[in-house]
Amino acid sequence: MIERLFKVNTEEYMLPGNRACQGCGLSLAYRYALKALRENTILTIPASCLTVLHGLYPTTSVAIPCLNCTFASTAASASGIVAGLSALNRSGITVVAVAGDGGTYDIGIQALSGAAERGTDFIFVCYDNEGYMNTGTQRSSATPMGALTTTTPLLTKQQNKKDMLKIMEAHDLPYLATTSPSYPIDLYDKFVKAKRIKGSRYLQISAPCPPGWGYPPKDTVKIGRLAVETGMVVLCEIEDGKFRLTGRSRSLAERGNRLPVSNYVERQGRFRKISEEQLSNLQRWVDNKWNEYLRRAEGS
Repeated sequence: MIERLFKVNTEEYMLPGNRACQGCGLSLAYRYALKALRENTILTIPASCLTVLHGLYPTTSVAIPCLNCTFASTAASASGIVAGLSALNRSGITVVAVAGDGGTYDIGIQALSGAAERGTDFIFVCYDNEGYMNTGTQRSSATPMGALTTTTPLLTKQQNKKDMLKIMEAHDLPYLATTSPSYPIDLYDKFVKAKRIKGSRYLQISAPCPPGWGYPPKDTVKIGRLAVETGMVVLCEIEDGKFRLTGRSRSLAERGNRLPVSNYVERQGRFRKISEEQLSNLQRWVDNKWNEYLRRAEGS
């Protein structure tokens, strides 16, 4: 029924059983991303939650070839795979680098920027769980204002989240997109599109994290939807410079019924110490970003 209605690949590339946490937003997103990418794909991943999901050598829970690399070198590793395939005259294989926000926004940004500037033919995927979750929930530059982490134990994070999409757009890429596991068809379609495009492509997955964000594992899809409903996460794509809202974000723009940010933060333990002033600042930051996206959508 799913394949007939939505044309989703019925093959499973994540095998039964993996080492991800209960309710892991990454594992939900990864399942659909792999369905879209299919067999003729090579993955490269750094130290991360995804390394844990894949499993310990010589066993794995993922049925696609994968290279483990160092934290800072994900995009450089992908560039090497692309160069190796070219030297061997191997075509028709998609190289995909997948890193968390720590390995994208922070530690891996140098290699990513270099590969994007060169136009390396690969897909870079950032699964954004807004902190260094694999090593104990430390603050990253993707952590939102007002959130508690183990490296901001007394004061919450004081800065707004880095705008990684804007940074990557500045590299003049042919395709960029944001996705959420709470909207799997939107996610699947964007990965299918990215696979068909040549050059450096960038996709960002909002990946809710029960232990890091402080909510029950059963609520992952609900939290992911609230992120979009409040505008904390905006579903969009930029293709050849043309910006457009997609899925639920597009309907929110059309109907004007976006929810207050408080509906999102009040359900997560990481925001238990957020001040009224920070909440107001966070709402203002979300409103400004949302209005910017609306102007871009209207002008495209």
